[in-house]
Amino acid sequence: MIFSALARDTCQCLASAHLLSFLLRLVQQGHPVTAWNRDPAKSALLAPHGCHVAQTAADAVQRSQVVLLMLADAAAIHQVLLEDAATRATLPGKSVLMMSTIGPSESKQLAGELAAAGVELYVEAPVLGSQPEAEAGTLQIMAACDSDPTTSTAWPVLRALGQEPRLLGRVGSAAAVKLALNQLIAAETLAFCSSLGLVQRSGADVAHFMDILRGSALYAPTFDKKLAKYLSRDFGTANFPTKHLLKDVRLFCNEAESQGLATSMQRAAE
Repeated sequence: MIFSALARDTCQCLASAHLLSFLLRLVQQGHPVTAWNRDPAKSALLAPHGCHVAQTAADAVQRSQVVLLMLADAAAIHQVLLEDAATRATLPGKSVLMMSTIGPSESKQLAGELAAAGVELYVEAPVLGSQPEAEAGTLQIMAACDSDPTTSTAWPVLRALGQEPRLLGRVGSAAAVKLALNQLIAAETLAFCSSLGLVQRSGADVAHFMDILRGSALYAPTFDKKLAKYLSRDFGTANFPTKHLLKDVRLFCNEAESQGLATSMQRAAE
């Protein structure tokens, strides 16, 4: 999907998931938005929410100065922006905010390819948080850039989406931190669900288990946040699809192994 805020900072965003909350946040903060999605049916859902729906990615990029990428992976970004000649031709002079979760090496390669295509500024800007945080404007934004992005027209767009962005260093550093955090999501979820399953099947009281857990150093707030859904086995309304989490775990393993780290536990969980 591409969201494109055109007026204030002439900004646009490309995304592939149902990230309506991001779009609404930009609109609420006064940014006119143009949206494009690879799925036309999803694009059509965006029109009633105060944005222009582009028919093509090239149209969306052409209308904008700042491009927000929220596509599923590096391959999708490459396909949409660089493999399509019409879209590639609109890139010179643009600023790109790469908010997808991709690997550090993928991000560095993408930054180089976009620079060769004429992109003026590339900011790595993955976020921590989901739909509720996006709606409330409390997303944690991790930024990385090979130059100073804080005086660019792209920076106010990031600030509109969440908490004050944290500038972590050069391209690759924000992507690495994002993968490290998402690996924790997988690890904590697997560990907690395994423990919860044992408690239930042993006939022990889940309430007692949770009380003890909350009073210990082992507790994480996400356990209570997800507990009701785990107990009711409500897996149909997740904000973060399992396929995307598994993709991130694989990326983490690839990057960690390239740095000489052991990933046997993560590979087994995968």
